[in-house]
Amino acid sequence: MKLIIQIPCYNEAETLHVAIHDLPTHIDGIDVIETLIINDGSADNTVEEAKRLGVNHIVSFRRNRGLAYGFMAGINACLHLGADIIVNTDADNQYAGADIAKLVRPILDGVADEVIGARPIDDTPHFSRRKKLFQHLGSYVVRRASGTDIPDAPSGFRAYSREAALRLNVINQYTYTLETIIQAGYNRIALTSVPIDTNPELRKSRLFKSMWAYMRRSGSVIMRSYMMYRPLSFFGTAGAILFLAGVILGIRFLVLGADGHTQSLILAAVLLLAGWQTFFMGLQADLIAANRRLLEDIQYNVRRMELQTGEPPADLLTAHEPGQKQE
Repeated sequence: MKLIIQIPCYNEAETLHVAIHDLPTHIDGIDVIETLIINDGSADNTVEEAKRLGVNHIVSFRRNRGLAYGFMAGINACLHLGADIIVNTDADNQYAGADIAKLVRPILDGVADEVIGARPIDDTPHFSRRKKLFQHLGSYVVRRASGTDIPDAPSGFRAYSREAALRLNVINQYTYTLETIIQAGYNRIALTSVPIDTNPELRKSRLFKSMWAYMRRSGSVIMRSYMMYRPLSFFGTAGAILFLAGVILGIRFLVLGADGHTQSLILAAVLLLAGWQTFFMGLQADLIAANRRLLEDIQYNVRRMELQTGEPPADLLTAHEPGQKQE
């Protein structure tokens, strides 16, 4: 059983050694533990520091490609390197390395294919009250959208079985955390969470400039993912609201009479028409989603065949020994 721990990095030369030294060297049920970093266009000495620390594999980009792109590049590299389990953690050592054993246990026991570490949000001292509130709110929205019971949706501390990793597919360019949960719920992947600890903050997050910017972008990711995987529910609900509003205005017009209420009749007609159109948009989107499901199955089988050939795709940037290949 081979475990690869991947760490996305963007200018992490100062903190990478803390994260690497905190990683476990032995886990019961795991035969081999290796590390892989994704150098996302760092301008500092991240790659050199990774080599010095003895990182086993390096994926490197010449320019910053974003967290979601780097995450998927790391997943693909780990699959081609023969990983049976892939763990994703942060280079700022936010997550306790000792909890990796806890994170992979449900996969080793055969009860889950994807495991998410649930942070003690309310007991994390460097989280502001507003951030704690937004973390709980965002996780609630994701639970409703995905049909799962994950308490900490934004957590990047995750473990994937090889089968779950083969089915991963991230569309947005911002973050993988929210979309992959909605995707897992839609695809009925065995998903669970385990409680974990967090370490003291080493630096401020670079993922967003402000809490409001994070909420705005996360909200757009959740909405887009929900529309993509459950379009009939989304457009059907929107259409029903518009149609109901039109019915209410139509009844109001009939009760009050035509005198002075022509506007209500016009607005009712517009809302009724918009409701029907939105519903039929949902039907069309649902057909597109069915085609997407077929394409994802094809992509899954293509990935399996690529792995069987033993030859990584031309755009896969990795090194089997500490080193660097440029894009």
